[in-house]
Amino acid sequence: MSTPRINAIQCEEALNRLFTYLDHELRGHRHAEMERHLKTCRSCFSRAEFERRLKSQLTEMAQEKAPTSLEQRIFALLKSF
Repeated sequence: MSTPRINAIQCEEALNRLFTYLDHELRGHRHAEMERHLKTCRSCFSRAEFERRLKSQLTEMAQEKAPTSLEQRIFALLKSF
């Protein structure tokens, strides 16, 4: 855990903001606070890196097309409901 500083966010707040940060949706001072926290907190930095890599892998996987046979099986299952 990082050492508290004036205007510094704590780990709990950093983790609450993590996905917003990774989605590039934090602006202004909130983005700067996250950057500072991640530079000083090894635990939150590690979590952010894990989530960043996972997101990247999922994005790559989502671009692959499912085999036709799998699509047909899924559609058949959906029709049976």
